[in-house]
Amino acid sequence: MTLDPLISETRIVLPDATGLAARMIDHLAEHDIAFEDRDGLMVATLPFGTSSLAVEAEVLKIRVEADDKGNLEMLRAVVASHVIEFAGDIAPTIVWSGHESNGGTLANFREVRLKTAITLTPHMRRLTFTGEDIARFVNDDELHVRLYFPPEGLAKPEWPWPAPDGRILWPEPDRRPVTRYYTIRRIDLQTREIDIDFVIHDHAGPGSAFAVTAKAGAVCGMAGPLGRGIRPARWLLLAGDETALPAIARILETLPATATGEAFIEVADRSEEVPLVAPSGVAIRWLHRAGRPAGTTEILVDAVKAVQWPDHGEVFAWVACEAQALKTLRNHLRDERKLSRDQHLAVAYWSLRQP
Repeated sequence: MTLDPLISETRIVLPDATGLAARMIDHLAEHDIAFEDRDGLMVATLPFGTSSLAVEAEVLKIRVEADDKGNLEMLRAVVASHVIEFAGDIAPTIVWSGHESNGGTLANFREVRLKTAITLTPHMRRLTFTGEDIARFVNDDELHVRLYFPPEGLAKPEWPWPAPDGRILWPEPDRRPVTRYYTIRRIDLQTREIDIDFVIHDHAGPGSAFAVTAKAGAVCGMAGPLGRGIRPARWLLLAGDETALPAIARILETLPATATGEAFIEVADRSEEVPLVAPSGVAIRWLHRAGRPAGTTEILVDAVKAVQWPDHGEVFAWVACEAQALKTLRNHLRDERKLSRDQHLAVAYWSLRQP
């Protein structure tokens, strides 16, 4: 049974509604979100649902549709934040009608507690969280969640909430949680458990530090699910470094037994390899940096460029790694392999140039 979509609409009065709409469309196109012109109604499909906009004189009309309240809130937040950004010194009034937020925490947000933590490899730990009403995170097409790490010492964590204009508002800086994105490795609704694997960095960021130091009972926030998985294809390429290993492992486990392809995983050395479950037709190839720091080698790029692709076009490539390597690989897939946007997903999981 297909549920009717949830809908919100707004009419925003602006002195240059046409120009602002054009700037928004151009900006979102840079992030692979393309609008289709349907007789003057510009329609785009976003990760959370669909958005349409039209201009009537000095009014920008926007409609967003999604399959659940959490995704609808995310769409409203994207729209509101971009309108306010491109309006510049003008303070637009944004009032939504239709399905609205209740003013509390975000609909896709859950508070979870750390239950256990185990070491998988010298640089990877698996944390098991538990929480109420976690069924929304069961989704093999959206692998990731946003984790919220509250500052230490707060008697009660504070979380973001939806504003009436659609934006997401945050606590004061000294009470504001830090966010990072992670892959759900396993979820069990009966035990209310969620496993997430954390890469432990030498210079620990907030997620890595939490994975090392947090004790049972520690509280986090979790929102999602987010991100995109793979598209069905006769042949599949997976490629990533250790930050992508949890996602690659989960993708491999969900493939049909008849799947074929190759998976390349860059790690420090053999001690960082983990057991993987994959169809017999998918070759697993571990790439070792042999003492060189992450993000400083070409071994993943070279491996992907050397792949022997099948002679048919029914392929899909999924790549996630450091930003500079990702840029090179994305260009290779698009320009040299001539893959369409529907045939690949390339995401930078981290950047060597940023902590």
